[in-house]
Amino acid sequence: MTADALPLPLSPTVDEAYAFCRRVAHKFGANFSVGFRFLPHRKRMAVYAAYAWCRWADDIADEGDPEPEVRLRELDAWQRELDACYAGRPSHPVTIALADALRSFAIPKSAFIALIDGCRQDMVKTRYETFAELLGYCELVAASISDISLAIYGYKTDAALGYGRDLSTALQLTNVTRDVGDDLARDRVYLPQEELRRFGVTEAELFARTPSENLRRLLEFQIERAEGYFRAAEPLVHELSFDARFPTLLMGGVYATVLQRLRRDPLQVLRQRLRLTTPQKLAVIARRLVRPRFL
Repeated sequence: MTADALPLPLSPTVDEAYAFCRRVAHKFGANFSVGFRFLPHRKRMAVYAAYAWCRWADDIADEGDPEPEVRLRELDAWQRELDACYAGRPSHPVTIALADALRSFAIPKSAFIALIDGCRQDMVKTRYETFAELLGYCELVAASISDISLAIYGYKTDAALGYGRDLSTALQLTNVTRDVGDDLARDRVYLPQEELRRFGVTEAELFARTPSENLRRLLEFQIERAEGYFRAAEPLVHELSFDARFPTLLMGGVYATVLQRLRRDPLQVLRQRLRLTTPQKLAVIARRLVRPRFL
């Protein structure tokens, strides 16, 4: 199911537009929305609008028309709607809410454009030779989200921008590891090719979903690297505005918990997409109240 499957409000008021974005966030952003709920109202509504815009772009690239040319045109149209939004002429429920959020928060348009460029890249590039190449992709689809979020959350010094990008990279690398099996269905392999060779894993084994000790070690390496980015991001919490600290801890904590559960059985990525249950998410909240760290 994609975000455009939700019933669109016709000629929505600003409040109705925000309500639609909230439904998108809670329906499709289960891991993110755990933290969103703890933001003060104005910031929470702005985050819902920004998330919904990004989710809409992602769905066009991943779940849209079977013809890539059609999806590229739809992404172009979504970027034109972004232009209209920043010009004060939104016509879609998501951009109506986002245009209202822009009255309170100076969210850089360049971050949304980077995200949509990453969506375009997903449609034409399905392999990454090196980790440095993968980091370039993370810059488009993850660091952009950090820049959007920080513009809404508020922060003390520019050091927050670097820590935020460390956190966004940690989240994206968690996705890369958790979603190995799902990505195979789209003929995408985000694990760097040189690392597959280093650990003695072939693409044929991946697509056959063949468990092996070599693949286990490769996935453990991915988990350890993502955890390194979480550790590098730890100072971010104290750089944020006070009312955004706990929500950010929860968002990072949910993903860090996914990594920890993957570590118990890395090869499960071949069988299923790991999801945290509601009790497990409640445990994340309780642990971060006692120990305010991502890991």
